[in-house]
Amino acid sequence: MAKLILSTGNIVSGGPSIVRKPGASNLELINSLKVSFQDAQLDYADEIENLNVDVNGTTTTTTTNGTNNGVHEATNGDSSNSSNPEPVAGPLYWTAQDQTKNTIYVPRIDWETAGLLEERSQYDITVKIFFLPTTTPDVSRRAAYTSEALSLVQKELGGISDVDLLVVSFPGMSFDGDCEWEADKRNASQGDDEAEIATWQAAVEEALYAQGRVKRLGISEFGTEKLARFIKRVQVPPAVDQINIKNCCNVPPPLAKLAKEQNVELLVHSDCTDILPEGTLRELLGPQGAGLLADPKATSSEGLSGNLTPQWVIKYTAVVRNRGVIENKGYFAGAELN
Repeated sequence: MAKLILSTGNIVSGGPSIVRKPGASNLELINSLKVSFQDAQLDYADEIENLNVDVNGTTTTTTTNGTNNGVHEATNGDSSNSSNPEPVAGPLYWTAQDQTKNTIYVPRIDWETAGLLEERSQYDITVKIFFLPTTTPDVSRRAAYTSEALSLVQKELGGISDVDLLVVSFPGMSFDGDCEWEADKRNASQGDDEAEIATWQAAVEEALYAQGRVKRLGISEFGTEKLARFIKRVQVPPAVDQINIKNCCNVPPPLAKLAKEQNVELLVHSDCTDILPEGTLRELLGPQGAGLLADPKATSSEGLSGNLTPQWVIKYTAVVRNRGVIENKGYFAGAELN
């Protein structure tokens, strides 16, 4: 099994080519990834004909009709001991691979250009991790995903040690209804309380909050009953609850009352829960998209083969405090290729 790490880079500097439309929150992610892939393909186009890549003095070769599907491997195995991602030869030249972690970065990431322009203390940094309907229910793996996702954000923002707010979005949650009362009632039976609490305890409380990597914690799309049950069973209650009220216009009065009593800040958002559907990801990376995946209908096709399953998405935003300006915003996404 291989891991894919997808990244958009800083979309604030992406210009008008990144399409943002109201009411379709995952379009920002999808279009930002498309722009990121296209930019990388252009940036590294001069390497497309280099079928041999020298990694630390070791000549590597590319095969596109064997088991490694266009991903390079060292002839003497030396590169497998390196933890640094290396450029992939051949058609996937615009990606990079960390063979020790069996991870492919799509596209390559130039960490030397990453970072914030000012001191860390000048920013409010918010991250939101989305567990998807296709995310494994295994709590230990969810904890690993959360730690890995946050580490990528920390590295992208110049090696920062912490973030101000982490919001967790669980699958199967929504705030839809003809009115706020109906939406709140429907919400009470959504999701999976046991999985959500176990994930929170293992992935957030113990792994991130206790280590000081996150200053404040939040959840997304929790109505009155869900929030009340959740708070009673966790050691570190959420300081923030994000809800999407686009279809019901108002915050339910019981939720507002509970939030005030429990000192939970209510925030409005426009993100969708299933921000990266499985079919959308395969289309994005397939032969008609970025060309990373092999065409399953072709007898001979370059690219990666296997079942692709998105596991998580993390969104990050760095706002300059004294100016209220978003300086850095982007996404990472993780998927597994079996």
